[in-house]
Parts: sequence; C-alpha cells; structure tokens
Amino acid sequence: MKNEISLQTRREFLRQTVLGSALSWTVPAFLANTFSALHSQAADSATQIVTGKDSTILVVLQMAGGNDGINTVVPFTNDFYHKARPTLGLHAGKVLPLNEQVGLHGAMKGFKELYDAGQLSVIQGVGYPNPNRSHFRSTEIWQTASDSNRVEKHGWIGRYFDAACAGADPAVGVTIGSQLPQAFFAAQPKGIVFNNPQNYRFMSNGGSTEESYKKLNELEMSSPLAEENSGGSIGMLPAGMPMTGGRAVDFVSRTALDAQHSSDEVRAIAARVQNQAEYPGSQLGTSLKLVAKLIGGGLPTRIYYVSQGGYDTHTNQLGSQQRLLGDLADSVKSFVDDMKAQGNLSRVLVMTFSEFGRRVSENANGGTDHGAAAPMFIVGNKVKAGLLGQYPSLAPADLFQGDIKYNVDFRSAYAGVLEHWLKTKSEPILGKRFPPLPVV
Repeated sequence: MKNEISLQTRREFLRQTVLGSALSWTVPAFLANTFSALHSQAADSATQIVTGKDSTILVVLQMAGGNDGINTVVPFTNDFYHKARPTLGLHAGKVLPLNEQVGLHGAMKGFKELYDAGQLSVIQGVGYPNPNRSHFRSTEIWQTASDSNRVEKHGWIGRYFDAACAGADPAVGVTIGSQLPQAFFAAQPKGIVFNNPQNYRFMSNGGSTEESYKKLNELEMSSPLAEENSGGSIGMLPAGMPMTGGRAVDFVSRTALDAQHSSDEVRAIAARVQNQAEYPGSQLGTSLKLVAKLIGGGLPTRIYYVSQGGYDTHTNQLGSQQRLLGDLADSVKSFVDDMKAQGNLSRVLVMTFSEFGRRVSENANGGTDHGAAAPMFIVGNKVKAGLLGQYPSLAPADLFQGDIKYNVDFRSAYAGVLEHWLKTKSEPILGKRFPPLPVV
C-alpha cells in the first residue's frame, strides 16, 4: 500500500503536516508514518533551530592513513629525533620554525602563514589511553569518541546531532565524498554525502524508494576485514575509507533534505556561487572549494566533513608526505582566504585529525610504521593560536613500545570544540567529562 504526500520546503516541513517541494512523490506507508511522527516531534518544540546560515560552522578534515606527526611538527633540535631517524630526520633548513625547538614541515608554507597571522592552533601530542594500531579500529575510536576497549554504535558528530539539532535540516551535516563517515552515525540519522553536486538529485522515477536513496547519497557501505592490532600496512589508505554499520533503513529514515527540494538547492548553490580564492587541483582542494561554495550560498549546515588520504607511509615517506602536507596546507590556506573574502571566516573553524601517528624510529624501507600520538590542527580567526599542549618526549626511556605517549586526550579537543565553538554541553555527547581544551 502507498500513500501520496507532497513535498514542500524544508522549514515548512517542521511546521506543517506535509513535506518539502512542489513535487508529488509516492512513498510507502511506513515512510509516510515516519515523516508524520517527525512532524509531530518538531511541532512540539518551540526552539528556534540554529543553522549554519546564522551561527558557527565546523569543518572536520580527516588525514586518513595515520600521518607521521613527528615529521609534521618537527623537533628539529632534538638529538633523540635525529638518532632515531638518520635518513628521515629533517634538519633546520627543511623546517619552518615555530620556536627554537619545533617547526612545521617545510612543505607547509600555507600553515606557517596562518600561524604567523594568529589563525592556527597546533595541539601537540594528541591521543588516547591504550592506543590501537589498527587503521579501522583506531579510526572508529576517533570517530565515535569511545574508549579503546569499548565499541560505540553512534559517532560523536551523530550524537551531537541527536543532542543539539533535533528538528534541524538533514543538511545540518554534509560529507564531501562517497562514504558517510562513522562519525555521522546517529540514532536519528542526519547528514548528506556526495562527491559531485551536479550528480546529487532526487530519484523520482524507477526503482524503489530505498534504491533511490542509495543512489542519491552514494552510500555503498562495505565491511572491511578486521585488522589485527599489529601495525601492519594496508597500503596507501585512501580518504573516506569504508565504515561498518550502514543499514538500508538509514537511507529511508532521512527526511526533507534528501528529497527534490534539497538536491535542487545544493546544485543551484554550486552553480551560482563563485569561489574567491585559487585552490590546488587536488581532491582535498576540490572538496574544500565546494564547501566554501555551500557556505557562501547559505546552505544551513553546521558541520562539514572532508578527507585527504594516503598517509600510510611505510615506504618512501619523504616524498609522499611532503606532497600530502603541502597539499593540506595550501588547500586549507585557500579555504581560509575564501572564507575571509566572503566575510564568513569569523564563523568557520577547521579541525584536522588522523587515526594515529607513526613510530619514532624509521624503518628499513624509508618510512615509518603505525604509532600512537600525533598533532591536531585547529584553524580560524578566533582560535587560541600557537602551540597547545606539550611536545611528547622522544627519549627511549619515555616511549611505550617505540611510540611517543600522548599528553592531550583527543576528546578534550572535541569537548573544547563542542562547548566553546558549537555552544553545547560536551558530556552527554562524549559519554563522560573531559576537560575542554581552550581551542577558541
């Protein structure tokens, strides 16, 4: 049995008994009932929904594969560093000094400009207790904000959506890519994902509703084989690696923005808004270029998610990491310039993370193996700029199984962003209290 319901605008959906645009759309009865229940919930709420049109915006940037933080924020005067890395160690002439002890990798000129302008915070030695060296498990820990011995079903961003964004547009979260990150998994699914906005459109003819949603959001989830905590390579890990946990019901549980009106809006913004900065032609540059368009066009998104892959540098690290870090710094600097030209920089914060760092000692193949702690970067014109936290000791006696020990729990960084930037309580989202890092 099927019911006919009409689609009107997103905001009218929150206030009336029908959904999104002028298009008539045939849906199964159970889906119509879901929409009706969501409407009832929204009607009972008198809270004005704050969106990315009128409040702060967070851009989460995943450096997938496990970036070597020691050669990113480089302790170039440290004797232990050079002894452990006789060929990979970067000397003073190859770094961009931040003080007399540490500096950025020489390829990160864009980040050095942001640092000098007071727009970059470098959080040193970020990790978590009992670190896991599996790409998949450690990424899951970062994306769900779980303890290393506990598996969480929902992501930390998804829990933010559930706790603070009830009644908001599904476009409260946008991922640029082909996979919905586990960080977005929520009890009440929100968030959209796409690579090319011109291919993002509602499928109104042919196929089932469920299949239409799959095509619309390009969410072909796969289930990678579990990797042992051995630190072994899985190759050059790409951005947006597949996550487990996607279910067909998640597609048909999505509401207004996953229909015709929203796809029209996304494509119209992408076609209409012009970037005001030059970006690298890389995948990351293209992703941030699109995010800038969507922000400039007023899409009501609070959190954007982009990825850069390739950081699993077990072999020939010098050249590949130089290319990746140069692309990272140049792409983010272009994005900041774009936001400044738009007049939106004061509302936008960029936060990077990688699932783990690398071992202190180089390996025999001109690379580094899976490690533990690594730096995070926070970018914006309201950040607490400079070096946050203490650089971990590289003395052999202070290492744990060849890894540096973390000084800052990554969930304290999340807590700082949640409380000081997104203006919501962090404890219900993170599951317990972590001291919020003063990132802004």
